[in-house]
Amino acid sequence: MTDLAKLPTWADDEHVFAVVETPRGSTCKLEFNPKLGTFTLAKPLMAGLSYPYDWGFIPSTKAEDGDPLDILVIHDAQTYPGVVLKCRPVGVLEIEQKSKGKTERNDRIFAVPDRSPLETDLTDVRHLPSRACQELEAFFRATNALESKELTFLGWHGPSHAAKTIKRVSK
Repeated sequence: MTDLAKLPTWADDEHVFAVVETPRGSTCKLEFNPKLGTFTLAKPLMAGLSYPYDWGFIPSTKAEDGDPLDILVIHDAQTYPGVVLKCRPVGVLEIEQKSKGKTERNDRIFAVPDRSPLETDLTDVRHLPSRACQELEAFFRATNALESKELTFLGWHGPSHAAKTIKRVSK
């Protein structure tokens, strides 16, 4: 199997590639294991919790936590692990994460697929309804609740900030 983590980061000047690890609606988090070349179970979510959108990573990036940069792909369709989507970044939620006495950044990029007609009007994640942003923050808190990770949300930023974040951590 192709090492999905080593695919190019950028598809063109405006779009990145997103590798789906955990599809929308999943009640467990999956992650790509490059050594095995397959997807493995990272953790089950708490009862009643499921991913609101496709979750994955941007290939050929390395975030402060040592993993590829996280991405949440906002669209109505559900895909499956290993699908590579060409996406337009629409923003970033900057997050500081504390675990076992260590503090590090663990930002989340938000994007929309280039072939998703229902989401083409979303150009900036800050244009989401405030309730949607609150629910996404609550989701991120809940997915880490059983791991004793403390999240501090540093702020929502638009597409240009997302692009700078991606370029900063590209290999």
